[in-house]
Amino acid sequence: MLQDLKPCQARDRPEYPYPVAAKGITMVVLEGASMIPLHDDNPTRITPIVTIALIGLCVMAFFWQLSLGPSQEEALYALGVIPAVIFDKAQLAPQLAWVDPVLTPFTSMFLHGGFMHLGGNMLYLWIFGNNIEDAMGHGRFIVFYLLCGVVAVFAQALPDPESTIPMIGASGAISGVLGAYLLLFPHARVLVALPLGFYIHTMSLKAAVVLGIWFAMQIFSSLSAGDGPGVAWFAHIGGFVAGVVLIPWFKYPEVRLFAPARSGGRWHRRGRKH
Repeated sequence: MLQDLKPCQARDRPEYPYPVAAKGITMVVLEGASMIPLHDDNPTRITPIVTIALIGLCVMAFFWQLSLGPSQEEALYALGVIPAVIFDKAQLAPQLAWVDPVLTPFTSMFLHGGFMHLGGNMLYLWIFGNNIEDAMGHGRFIVFYLLCGVVAVFAQALPDPESTIPMIGASGAISGVLGAYLLLFPHARVLVALPLGFYIHTMSLKAAVVLGIWFAMQIFSSLSAGDGPGVAWFAHIGGFVAGVVLIPWFKYPEVRLFAPARSGGRWHRRGRKH
């Protein structure tokens, strides 16, 4: 959390000073899964340029964060989502008002709290994002991804609108991608790694099994999690549900729900023209 709050002179709301020693942040990170996806056997027909661009932007943003050195906390508070700020119950100090608070649900999607946070989220986006982009096209995929991310933010923020803990990470939006993937390609095969102590076992499972287990773990973790910094479980759940609800409206009409398994292609094979 931030330092002790001090009264705001101009408005009857607390003002956040510059966070010299923050106690923690809420990370939207695809943690908690007992299985690590490595690859899916589900070819696409277009080059997933938006998926690649989103990964590139997240990586560049992360190295920009690192370049700030000790000042990178300032970026997390200025560009992350703070529920108390976006619900107008508090305000940041002027030196942290880099963007309007209504924009932070978008800026927060590109910030990450460490290499593992970044790497885990980008792995999921790379494996599952290209097929969802293929199913709706580049432009609609951008809107779909951002909309799922915004829903995820409010799913996390609404239960505790006075929270002063900033939230960062892409996995709220990526959870929407997973929800869409479950509806479109439940029979696709996903190669997963199962860490068993010092031994890692790999196996191929249906996407419905992999994503079903993942979603069940989000619900279980949200029920057992305490208050304070940590993983934003409700953001995962909200993003996933948003993806399930929105995908019938965003996919191409010829794309079927619950499609049978397909294989034998490569992600860069082209077939559909736009």
